[in-house]
Amino acid sequence: MTAARATDLAHLHHAARLAFRGHGGAEPNPLVGCVVVVASGEVVGWGYHRRCGGPHAERVALGRAGSNARGATVYLTLEPCSHTGQTPPCTQLLIDSGVARVVIARRDPNPLAAGGADRLRAAGIEVDVVGEEPAAVAVSDPFVQRVTSGLPWVVVKWAQTLDGRIATRSGESRWISNESSRRLVHRERGRVDAILTGIGTVLRDDPLLTARDVRRRRVARRVVIDPDLETPTTAKLVQTIAEAPTTIACAPHMLETDQAATLRAAGVELLGIASEAAGLPLEPVLRELVNRHDVTNVLVEAGPGLLRRLFEPGLVNEAWVFVAPRLLGDEQALPPIKGLTASRLTDCIPMGHPYVRQRGGDVILRYRVAGR
Repeated sequence: MTAARATDLAHLHHAARLAFRGHGGAEPNPLVGCVVVVASGEVVGWGYHRRCGGPHAERVALGRAGSNARGATVYLTLEPCSHTGQTPPCTQLLIDSGVARVVIARRDPNPLAAGGADRLRAAGIEVDVVGEEPAAVAVSDPFVQRVTSGLPWVVVKWAQTLDGRIATRSGESRWISNESSRRLVHRERGRVDAILTGIGTVLRDDPLLTARDVRRRRVARRVVIDPDLETPTTAKLVQTIAEAPTTIACAPHMLETDQAATLRAAGVELLGIASEAAGLPLEPVLRELVNRHDVTNVLVEAGPGLLRRLFEPGLVNEAWVFVAPRLLGDEQALPPIKGLTASRLTDCIPMGHPYVRQRGGDVILRYRVAGR
């Protein structure tokens, strides 16, 4: 690798770290980071897309750079937009600022916004697409997935013992992970668009699924997979509808029942999804969340059955595993996922290399599903 390419990758990584700061504020727009660097190597401007409808990363960074932007190189995690939406096109801003070179990590797949690189080149600005910096590419993956496939980015999470159990044989699971880990989960609840669970979890745990004792950037929609509409009106998800919206996905014939009318009167949104032999299909639920509510990120807090039904058809993009320093050693204790069959190791679901960190005594592993 040449020194120049290493410099490009380092600045793109810096831009990616900036972009991640916008998680929970920028969506459904992409997370974008921008760095402005002069010939001496000094960073004279930086910015990220903080919130949807607010100034884009380029505008923030170039504003900081001022006249120093003329002749500089701009590093971007995503191709600058070339259309007028809630804000003016960033390509024209870059042209007017007199920058000499723009380095981007990936093209924008949104047909409404794409074409910025070509406009910059037509204006005489050197443009390089450098997709070799993993973080700079990955930061826009949820946006790219939603735009290209119509599906949200799905993150599943669970807390487990060292031997891979999420609850005792009697169902006790509070608390496997420590308070610091649980606070991290609450922080993420306050940044995602939706939190998905199953009726089994609702009936067993009566969860709130809200972000508590953390600074929230948005209020996540709580979504329950409940084919037979068994969610009681006394459930916390219904009783706290004023705090956070709740959607229940059920079989279409349940939409005309008295229970459906009662839940609607309480403010619950109902989705009728045609059932299959294996149960309520989850892909149509996820697509409806995108179509109705512009959902980009979904956090799944559910039991092993629902997790299997997400992993099996390839609907999971990322897994957060909180491993606590506890050992159960009980083969009847509950595993995080069950119901999958793999007679050979090659039949396993491949996971990418994890990002590893510690919170107290817990080890947190963040995996990307390989190839996603």
